Amino acid sequence: MAPSHVLRCCQRALGWIPVVFINLVVGWSYYAYVVELCIFTIPNDPERISYLVVFHLLFVMFIWSYWKTICTKPANPSKVFCLPKVEKEQYEKEERPEEQQEILKKVARELPLYTRTGTGAVRYCDQCQVIKPDRCHHCSTCDMCVLKMDHHCPWVNNCVGFSNYKFFVLFLFYSMLYCVFIAATVLQYFIRFWTRCRRRFAVHCPENQLPDTHAKFHVLFLFFVAAMFFISILSLFCYHLWLVGKNRTTIEAFRAPVFRNGQDKNGFSLSCSRNVAEVFGDQNKFWLFPIYSSLGDGQSFITRLVHIDPEQANAILQSNGKSIHHSEESREEEADTAQTVSVTMERES
Repeated sequence: MAPSHVLRCCQRALGWIPVVFINLVVGWSYYAYVVELCIFTIPNDPERISYLVVFHLLFVMFIWSYWKTICTKPANPSKVFCLPKVEKEQYEKEERPEEQQEILKKVARELPLYTRTGTGAVRYCDQCQVIKPDRCHHCSTCDMCVLKMDHHCPWVNNCVGFSNYKFFVLFLFYSMLYCVFIAATVLQYFIRFWTRCRRRFAVHCPENQLPDTHAKFHVLFLFFVAAMFFISILSLFCYHLWLVGKNRTTIEAFRAPVFRNGQDKNGFSLSCSRNVAEVFGDQNKFWLFPIYSSLGDGQSFITRLVHIDPEQANAILQSNGKSIHHSEESREEEADTAQTVSVTMERES
């Protein structure tokens, strides 16, 4: 038991290495841009001040969203999804899988569950001893079941799921803006320093060349690092924007969720606007700020299945759309009196 506990502690400690690396790179980029570029290199005050204002705005939003992603604890299933005492004892005593499934199905009838395993069984986590809500998965790294789990991200040393997915997308967004702003504003000085490096043995240098100081190394590397990170983050950000528009997680993109009538990759997709509202909230003024505004509780989701009259589906969608914009108190009251509405529509291509 002790060696296993020590191993777990070592794994958690090593998990912070990527976070430390990112913070060291960001700390160096702050010094290189503010001190070496803006203070020591840029000659005129208007340009320097304008760069510093925009830079610090992006820097604050980037750090804010990054640490919100790191520090937000992944949401776990509530006690409602735990087996009652009697059923739990029966489940643990029963050795036949078929009988265990009957016990789980009996409990699952009272829960808002629509997804199953690939074999049609109720999804149950033996480690956490809970019936998994829809879109919930067990993270082996965090050793817990995470609601609407997207993936475990080593760069934030945390699981990205229902509680912090908005923060993660904003982290990608602001880190991308941070990098592209640095690369765009550094470019002209990068060219000048690069020209200076290539012509350092020339007798006559152009007048627009900058002094040959140690700042040139920071500016040169700053451009390369910003451009490299921008290219890598851009593809990841676009991918997650696509996932938000389709209302899918990374796990669901690779393995479509299985409903009672089979797999459906668009089972949780309603419309692009409703899908975006589910992650970012129904008030646009909060979208760009890393504050919690996602809709729902992460344990039950509106679904759309297959084989239903399209007109009937549209009517249900419209009624659900109105309930999406209710206040948090209204949603909590409705959750006590009604189950999640299941919506059926044709599959998207």
